[in-house]
Amino acid sequence: MIESWSIELGKAIGKFFLNPLFYWSFIFLFLIGYARIKLERVNFGTKVFNLFSEWKNTWLFSISYGLFISLICLGVGVVFSVETLVLMSAIIILLSLTFKVSLLSPSYTVGVTFIVLLFLPILLSEQQWVDANLFTNINFTGLTIILALFIFAEAIMLIRIKRNETLPSLTLSNRGSWIGQHHVKKLALIPFLTLVPTGAITSIAPFWPYIPLGSEETYSLIAVPFLIGFDYKVIGSLPQTVAKHLGKQTFLLGFLVLVLAIGSIYVSPLSLAAIIIAIIGKEFINYKFRTKDKEQSPYFYQEENGLRILSMIPGTPATRLQIRVGEIIIKVNERTISNVEDFYYALQEKGAHFKLEVMDDKGEIRFIQGAMYEGDHHELGLIFTDSPFREKNQHEKQEVV
Repeated sequence: MIESWSIELGKAIGKFFLNPLFYWSFIFLFLIGYARIKLERVNFGTKVFNLFSEWKNTWLFSISYGLFISLICLGVGVVFSVETLVLMSAIIILLSLTFKVSLLSPSYTVGVTFIVLLFLPILLSEQQWVDANLFTNINFTGLTIILALFIFAEAIMLIRIKRNETLPSLTLSNRGSWIGQHHVKKLALIPFLTLVPTGAITSIAPFWPYIPLGSEETYSLIAVPFLIGFDYKVIGSLPQTVAKHLGKQTFLLGFLVLVLAIGSIYVSPLSLAAIIIAIIGKEFINYKFRTKDKEQSPYFYQEENGLRILSMIPGTPATRLQIRVGEIIIKVNERTISNVEDFYYALQEKGAHFKLEVMDDKGEIRFIQGAMYEGDHHELGLIFTDSPFREKNQHEKQEVV
């Protein structure tokens, strides 16, 4: 038995690299990162985060969580048809072509896959070019179970968001002034193993596989890549606080879907109810977040006294000084500042050494001292809310003319 499992595992890994979604995920990441960097240069005159920041700190989680899902799928015995898994990968690719990372939530990718599989046999029966029996064996219960597991993955990724790693940009407020916003945005490629019909693996127990596809007696393994992502634009709060709140709501949604998915083992129509809850629940979470965010005043705006930190460029002095996004710099070298120009001149006033007076979230003041070293960013690497860099440059050129 060990030999047959080992052989099938080797074949499964090989099949993983034959899936177009694996290669498309890297292309998609590159395109998303490239577009973001272009916008950062327009807004701030420099690249803030590197090309692959959307995947930062996700690889260890992806591998470990993929192993967790694999253990559940193999331990319980969840069997999918190859056609179902191929269709799911294709739908993920199609949704990603919109370049809206928010559509890569499992509520949408698995949800759309389920709905398509629900009606596809009917559509295929009305034509003669494709085998009408291609999608007759569908494990709807299995789909809802992995849906719940991937919703949990989305929730954990949201809760793990760190304060200084959300992605900044600028936008116009309702009053026509420039304000800062943050993208709580992540992508992760989670590989997992599951069973497909026909192979060298036989039943390991009378009840196994517990969630079969049909009357098959032998099975093989297949490794499947699953691309998951989210993107929330936060204006009225600290992005990390919002991410944790959204994570808790998403976790609750995953729990409801999991309960219905388990129930569908005994009452099959509950699988459709699980999909409906997943899609409507995700939409409700998004709507509730957007409504609440719009009701709040902008968090990152141009202060009258001091400068609120919108972001920090990784690898610059700012990241060494334990300054956090959302804090307000009141004074630089004992000089009160009210705009970016004041900050720049006050910073250069005393050469290599500087002293900052910073107000934290609780309104408490602390002092930070440091030194500028050769090769350091000339403005410490801090990003503030200001007019877009390109707009300021055009205005300065007009004044010179």
